[in-house]
Amino acid sequence: MKFRSFLLKYTLISVSFILTDFCYAQSEAFDQFYTVYENGSLNDIENALTKIDTSSLDTREKATWLFYFSENQLNLDNHDVAYKCMLKSKKLFKSINAEGDVADCNILLLEILSHQNNLEVNSTIILTELENYALKDNDTLALISVYHEIATTFLDGENGNEANKYFRKIIGLYKLKNNELKIAQNYMNIGTVHYAVFNDADSSLYYAKKAVPVLKKYKDYQSLAYNYNNQAQQYKAMGDYDEAIKFYLKADSIPLKQFEAKSKVIFYQNIAEAYQLNKDYENATLYLDKLNKLKDSINDTKQNIAISEIKEKYDNEKLRADNLESEAKRIQNRNLLFGSLGVLLYGSITFLLVQKNTKRKQKLAEQEKEIESQKLATVLKEQELTAIDAMIEGQEKERQRIANDLHDDLGGLMATVKLHFNALKDKDSPELFEKTNTLIEEAYQKVRTVAHAKNSGVIAKQGLLKAVQNMAEKISASNKIQIEVIDHGLDNRLENSLELTLFRIIQELITNVIKHAEASEVTIHLTNHDDTINIMVEDNGKGFNPNQMTKTNKGMGISSIDKRVEHLDGKMTIESEKLKGTTVIIDIPL
Repeated sequence: MKFRSFLLKYTLISVSFILTDFCYAQSEAFDQFYTVYENGSLNDIENALTKIDTSSLDTREKATWLFYFSENQLNLDNHDVAYKCMLKSKKLFKSINAEGDVADCNILLLEILSHQNNLEVNSTIILTELENYALKDNDTLALISVYHEIATTFLDGENGNEANKYFRKIIGLYKLKNNELKIAQNYMNIGTVHYAVFNDADSSLYYAKKAVPVLKKYKDYQSLAYNYNNQAQQYKAMGDYDEAIKFYLKADSIPLKQFEAKSKVIFYQNIAEAYQLNKDYENATLYLDKLNKLKDSINDTKQNIAISEIKEKYDNEKLRADNLESEAKRIQNRNLLFGSLGVLLYGSITFLLVQKNTKRKQKLAEQEKEIESQKLATVLKEQELTAIDAMIEGQEKERQRIANDLHDDLGGLMATVKLHFNALKDKDSPELFEKTNTLIEEAYQKVRTVAHAKNSGVIAKQGLLKAVQNMAEKISASNKIQIEVIDHGLDNRLENSLELTLFRIIQELITNVIKHAEASEVTIHLTNHDDTINIMVEDNGKGFNPNQMTKTNKGMGISSIDKRVEHLDGKMTIESEKLKGTTVIIDIPL
């Protein structure tokens, strides 16, 4: 049995790994059944199963019969019968220690349970057995496949929280393998759950866009096409039909290597529906026509395949007769060929050994050179990080020193002067005293305000979120630019130095917007994903072409942000188009 891989109007990316192939029973009683199983209808399969004499089967064969009977009952929507028979099949497979077959039973049990809304059955044991089976041989790929099957089963049952839980487990395993592409694909799966179960178009769109840079980087155009289709679905759900059509057309423009016809059917149907909702009936009709022609083509293809299979059987019979005649000549020529090949093989092996030895020496020299380059790059990076640390630490120490000096020296002096001027109250110039006292009081309060900065910084007491909100309020007060702060999961404080660095990064990003973007609106997203902090700053400014920005021509602001992010082992992505604003996405690991 193989894991499900399906393409819907909204696409879920599947893993390309098989947990186990179900073992066919080695019995003549099953020979006819397997032919029907591969090609027959559900009723044909049921009839073929009932013709097998189960009383003459051994334990494995009985377990196999029960498995296929249960699977067919599930497809016929007889879920209670399917569940009972699958439990019996699993028990028999356990009795003969057929662990792979037990795992297949557990997978089908999960699928049966996913179709039941009110069935109170604890699936914890099934999940634990599947997980233990995959962990037994320390096989990460098998564990990923198990988690994927569990996640899709929960998704089928509209249990979004559990589905996302297992998709995040998959992401954790792929992070251990540094597989950015698979991580991005599973972020798309999480987006699918948010859309299909929670009807949360915003979150679904967020995860879909998060995957795009990685899909482009690794040239996974198949997944990119599905990603654009998914984004279009979100825009359509939000009523933005123009944007939906734009992304549907982007999905349709990408050449596909797999499932092209089935994918195009879905794309054309979605595009026609979006045009219809947008009241563009001419284009809606155009894509409905494309859809119908493609469906007709698929049917023609199926007929051609059937005809080709019949012709192939006929040709094979003819070839079999011809082969018997040529077999004698082939054996005669084979002996001569073996002698020639022996001489040629000896010469080839000698040549390959010499060539391999030469390449090995060259490779060793290149590896030594690469190691030296890596060592030099490591030293330079460490020096750069040390300089950044020293700069940040120096700035903070300088601010604290100034505050201390103001508080301890000038503050005390002003307090003393105020006491002296209080003595003037008994003199003959009360008016002069009042003016002087007012000026001194004002100066004293200003000194206290500056001095208190050493212990009341935006980060020290208020925390990152409050500091960013205060900054946004102050800037928005000018009525020239409005800044909105949206947070997710920032209920607890982070480490103080990390909060300070993140605040400096956000300050610099907002400064760049004010200086260069000519924007009227800015949105700051702060999200805590447990293992990462995500910062996303979006503006509606004039935008620019990120491809024209290189390491050598970055502005001071971007360069400073880049170094801070790199110092935190983070990653920064800039997305921008002219006249369409700019989005900066920063992920910092915790």
